[in-house]
Amino acid sequence: MDWDEAISEFKSYLKLEKSLSENTVNSYLSDLSKLTEYTKTPPVKISREEVESFVYDYSKKGYSERSQSRLISSLKSFFNFLRWDGRREDSPVELLESPRLQMKLPDTLSENEINTLIGAIDLSLPQGERNRAILETLYGCGLRVSELTELKLSDLFFKENFIKVTGKGNKQRLVPISDYTIKIINFYKNEVRVHSDIQKGFEDYLFLNRRGRKLTRVMIFTIIKDLAETSGIKKRISPHTFRHSFATHLLKNGADLRSIQLMLGHESITTTEIYTHLDDNLLRDTVLKFHPRNIR
Repeated sequence: MDWDEAISEFKSYLKLEKSLSENTVNSYLSDLSKLTEYTKTPPVKISREEVESFVYDYSKKGYSERSQSRLISSLKSFFNFLRWDGRREDSPVELLESPRLQMKLPDTLSENEINTLIGAIDLSLPQGERNRAILETLYGCGLRVSELTELKLSDLFFKENFIKVTGKGNKQRLVPISDYTIKIINFYKNEVRVHSDIQKGFEDYLFLNRRGRKLTRVMIFTIIKDLAETSGIKKRISPHTFRHSFATHLLKNGADLRSIQLMLGHESITTTEIYTHLDDNLLRDTVLKFHPRNIR
């Protein structure tokens, strides 16, 4: 088995067996391509020493600890697949340890900053109402950018105040949506989108570009970047910033972590727990308010 055959089968495994998204699959394959450039040894014969040498060489090229950690994770998944498929009896990366990552707290926006960003949208332009609906949906529902671009009309259950979201691994979840966000989306849908020349195959997608096709991730990033420049906000802002802000504001206003976990679609609550580190005052106030020694 050569590298091309192994990687092709691994790609199918990730898509069909693991149900990973296209972006995640591409990340795995990108990491594997670095190993194939480093060695000509077939994947079923490559030794632990050669893989460790590759990882060591990679670490000396100035890549971040996060990139190194992801590389090792990709290699472990690949060689575990070969072992699962009966192509190898061992994994040459089994004993490799990922570098210890420092906690990276996500950037967030205040409510005023979010209002400033949305207020910078030119609503006189046809795409203005669409862009406002996009930002309100990101902030109001805490969606990932890929979940937003894949959102369909058939996913909207406004009478029940829910939308159906397809997240990582094609896992679906119901996310509550407020009447205010519904109002913004309905205005875009009924007053702007209805006049679009929609291309075949994209009739069900909610957010469309000028050519009547679904928006790309890059376009969402560009919209937000341009609005940040227009509004004078100096923070590094991306679609994910709205997701972080959604979770942080819910937590600050009294929502419990378990509820936030379900709305964000996190598999593990430890992923959601990062938001408890955003505001030390919140933790202090929680102890003062709820610990029995402080209740009088």
